[in-house]
Amino acid sequence: MRDALWISTFLEAQAAELGAARNTLLAYGRDLKDAASWLKDQGHDFQSATQMQVEAYLVYCDAQGLSKATRARRLSALKQLYRFAFEEGWRTDNPAIQVPSPGLDRRLPKTVDFEAVERLLAAARDFGRTKADRLRNTCLMEVLYATGMRVTELVSLPVSAARGDPEMLLVQGKGGKERLVPLSPSARATLALWIKARDVIEDEGTAKGGTASRFLFPSRSKAGHLTRIWFYTFIKDLAVRADVDPAKLTPHTLRHAFATHLLAGGADLRSIQSMLGHADVATTEIYTHVVDAQLTELVLEHHPLAKKAK
Repeated sequence: MRDALWISTFLEAQAAELGAARNTLLAYGRDLKDAASWLKDQGHDFQSATQMQVEAYLVYCDAQGLSKATRARRLSALKQLYRFAFEEGWRTDNPAIQVPSPGLDRRLPKTVDFEAVERLLAAARDFGRTKADRLRNTCLMEVLYATGMRVTELVSLPVSAARGDPEMLLVQGKGGKERLVPLSPSARATLALWIKARDVIEDEGTAKGGTASRFLFPSRSKAGHLTRIWFYTFIKDLAVRADVDPAKLTPHTLRHAFATHLLAGGADLRSIQSMLGHADVATTEIYTHVVDAQLTELVLEHHPLAKKAK
């Protein structure tokens, strides 16, 4: 029970003081519960665990076949829990602080070329049972590609942020941090059309006794807006219609495409970092490797000397 209290108190503090996102809190909770369960089997708990137990837990995770990224995330959760425990006076040390993180394999983010994006946007215009559905779907894709928003940020966007034909949107990102993202002319035009159609639907609903939604993309979900799961299914179906390999397309792919295409077009890293909401420019720098890889492939495919070597 003491471990459960540690976890719940830690998560409450993360939510209240740092504004941690719901998905982040869920991930922390799962990782810490797994660690607590393992420690219990070893006759320990968070209070009595030493650096030796933390390291042994990571060895156990490795033996379970967990990836480096998962092991690194679990260690990070433990480090933050123990940092919190130290600040609260529950412990006088942090047994996880000197445990080295598993080296991560730096993988390039998956992206799609501009032609594939154009096909996706075209497919969205004809995808949906009703005219309003098709307009909403087009707006989702236009705004997502124009801004590079995370899908959660997009589907939970309040309609108030998009009224008045804005040139930029105010987005609330991870940890409650706000940033401004620009809208392309086509995204602005589609957004204006969708808001008009959305308001008609909302007025009809309230006339029948319903409650008006504050979201740009309302739904009947518990959250009151379209969900990430809905969008995942939507974009897979859209990929099939657009002749894009569904296995290569996820909700995050268009965010990667946004950054990669901007960088290839000459945008500077700091601007892209600001629009993506990255805390560290080093996170944004990964896109330079994507562009480099694409240029290398282009040379190997089309340069006359490379063709001769083949």
